[in-house]
Amino acid sequence: MNKLICAVFAILTISMANSCNQDNGTEQVLLPTNLNISVEQIGNGQVRVNFSADRTNFFRVSFGVGNAEPELVSGSSATYRYTAVGEYVVTVQAHATESAFIKQEETVVITNQILGIGLPSGGFESPMSYDGYALVWNDEFEGSSLSSDWVFETGDGCPNLCGWGNNELQFYRRENTEVKDGFLVITAKQESVGGKNYTSSRIKTQGRQNFEFGRIDIRAAMPQGQGIWPALWMLGESITDISWPACGEIDIMEMVGGNASGRDDTVHGTLHWDNNGTYNYRGGKKTLPAGAKLADNFHVYSIIWDESKITWLLDDVVYHEDNISPASMDEFRAPFFFIINLAIGGNWPGSPDSSTIFPQQLAVDYVRVFQKD
Repeated sequence: MNKLICAVFAILTISMANSCNQDNGTEQVLLPTNLNISVEQIGNGQVRVNFSADRTNFFRVSFGVGNAEPELVSGSSATYRYTAVGEYVVTVQAHATESAFIKQEETVVITNQILGIGLPSGGFESPMSYDGYALVWNDEFEGSSLSSDWVFETGDGCPNLCGWGNNELQFYRRENTEVKDGFLVITAKQESVGGKNYTSSRIKTQGRQNFEFGRIDIRAAMPQGQGIWPALWMLGESITDISWPACGEIDIMEMVGGNASGRDDTVHGTLHWDNNGTYNYRGGKKTLPAGAKLADNFHVYSIIWDESKITWLLDDVVYHEDNISPASMDEFRAPFFFIINLAIGGNWPGSPDSSTIFPQQLAVDYVRVFQKD
């Protein structure tokens, strides 16, 4: 009997010891602590989540698209590009083991504007009158179609000016232009037409409206992204007789898209001309502060042009001025017509890349021309 009692006691002792060992093993798996995450939007629908935690062996991240489970990542950050409007929950899990983890979530809102297909609701507006000036022509883009003051340029520039002289990648079509809700909207798309991989639009007032001197205000919202090249500009009406650059070119506004400083955040104003038989150009630029982009709001791009100088303004603030009084710059004392276009690729911006989201839109609220009384 004593032997039986001893045997039972021994079995119970071993069982209790195993149970304690198992409990101790479970207790040794310590959960991570101090999980911190931050989510930043880095342009064109791209989002980067940064994370850190103590006692962590690995991280899993979900960007809230579909029903995908959090995926294993390396390092302390992960990036994703959204292509659709919506509200997404970004989840970061800090793991001790596959089943032992803590998590944190942040919500990201992706709008049409962020993806380049929506228009901002705010921005600078210029007046309808200036002291000493009269409004001589304007287009407020009301209605549902372009006025007869505008004509389309279509195709790829071939055979005479393939790539429109800049190795651009788009095929211009009428279908990419629309007038709606009080705006002219040019949409650049990634689609194959005419042997090109992108389509867009280019319109001009050549033969319909041309101007010599005055103040010009153009209120517009820019697109964004690598390889995107919007322009609001003018060419001398004499181009059909004496060609470019002898006719002169006034770039009221250009932007070369991209995330780097000097790209989506910078407006350029430039002159191009024939300097006694030699091509010449000169210009200035203005970069927005604090990481703002031209696509964030409507801005007013202006020039004040007289016989001796041209001044460039962004939202009625001067950022550059050029003296055009020399006789070699007499092309700028003659009539010019308007061109509005949205180019893709080319010598200056370079080609789109994996960060570029299509479609992209250039929206113009109005074009106004004032001349001295």
